[in-house]
Amino acid sequence: DRRVVLTRDAAGTVRGFSATCTHQGCTVSDVVDGVIACPCHGSRFDARTGAVVHGPAPAPLRAVPVVVRDGEVFPA
Repeated sequence: DRRVVLTRDAAGTVRGFSATCTHQGCTVSDVVDGVIACPCHGSRFDARTGAVVHGPAPAPLRAVPVVVRDGEVFPA
């Protein structure tokens, strides 16, 4: 699966995570206030770590290594 959700914290650190929810495979959508949201069943994930902060997702989002070069994000 090549769908990736990108997050950036206040310090500017960019992180990548699989955009596939670990509950039933829906694509996570919004990233708001440090939380990645799944629109299907309400799972929420920490935007810094991918950890589940609200179920029903049983596992965190998988980290996807990325690098930023010249303002663009690439797979690491």
